[in-house]
Amino acid sequence: MPMYKVRPFHGAGGAVLAEQLPTCMYHLPSLHRQHPLAASPPLQEEVDPSLQALEARQELILKRLYELKSAVDGLSKMTQTPDADLDVTNIIQTNNCSLTANGADLNVMLGKDYGALKDVVINANPSLPPLSLLVLHNLLCERYKILSAVHTHSSVKSVPENLLKCFGELTKKQPRHEYQLGFTLIWKDVPKPQMKFSVQTMCPIEGEGNIARFLFSLLGQKYNAVTSTLIDSWVDTAIFQLGEGSSKEKGAVLRSMNAALGKAAWLVGNELTIADIVAWSVLQQTGSANAAPANVQKWMKSCENLAPFSSILKLLK
Repeated sequence: MPMYKVRPFHGAGGAVLAEQLPTCMYHLPSLHRQHPLAASPPLQEEVDPSLQALEARQELILKRLYELKSAVDGLSKMTQTPDADLDVTNIIQTNNCSLTANGADLNVMLGKDYGALKDVVINANPSLPPLSLLVLHNLLCERYKILSAVHTHSSVKSVPENLLKCFGELTKKQPRHEYQLGFTLIWKDVPKPQMKFSVQTMCPIEGEGNIARFLFSLLGQKYNAVTSTLIDSWVDTAIFQLGEGSSKEKGAVLRSMNAALGKAAWLVGNELTIADIVAWSVLQQTGSANAAPANVQKWMKSCENLAPFSSILKLLK
C-alpha cells in the first residue's frame, strides 16, 4: 500500500505539465540556456595621480642615494689606509711626475675603477728603508702621473729628514682626479714592508721582494717563462741569502753575481730588471757594496748612473 501520492509531472504523450513556482523567490536566467560569453578584459583601475607622484619621487630618491653611495666609495679610497690608528705627524705632498704613457695601461693591469684614484699604500720601517721601492717609485713617475705622499705613524718616534723627503720637496698639488696613481709611503714600526693596493678588500702583500714585483709589473715589461724564472730566482737570492744569509752565503751570492755580470751588463739579459733593482738595494742596505767583486762594482756604478738610482743614493749620505 503506497504511503503518499505525488502529482504526476508528465501528462498524456509525455508532455511536461506546467508547474507553478512560489512567488516568494526571484527569477534568475538559466545558465544552461545561454551561450558562454567571451572573456571580457579586466577593468583598468584608475591610478590616483598623487600615488604616481609618490612613486616618481621614490625613484628619484633611490637614484640619488645610489649616486651618493658611489661618491662615498670613491672618497673612502682617498682617506682610508691599512691602519685604522694612523697618526699623521708629518705629511709631505710631493712632486708632479711627468706623464709619458697612456692611462689605459693602468686600467688594463689594475682594472677600471670609476670615480676613484688607484692607491698604493706601503708601510716600511725607517731603520731599514726599502730602497728598491723608492727606485721603483722613480721609474713609475717616468711613466705615469703619480700623486706621492709620505706619512709618519705614531709607532715611530722620529724619522730622518732625508727619509721624510724621499719623494722630493713639496710642490703645488694638482686636483686629485688629474693623477693616474696614488703612491703613499708610511714610515711605521713593522718587521717587513707591507703593501695594500685595494685598501678596503685586499690582504697586505709582505716583503720587499714581493712588493717590488708588483710595482715593477706596472711598468708593463713582458718576459718569457725562462727569463721570468731567472728574475724571480735572483730576487729571492738577493732577499734571503744576500740580505739575511750568513757571511758564507753572502760570499757565494757575490761570486755568482760576479760570474753572471761577466757575461752580460745586467743580471738577467741586456736590460735592467727587477732583479738588478732588488740586488742593488740589498747591497746598499747590508753595506756589502764596498767588498763586492770587480764586475759587481762596475754593475753598481752602471745602476747609480741612472737617475732613479742616483736620487735614492743621496738618501744614504
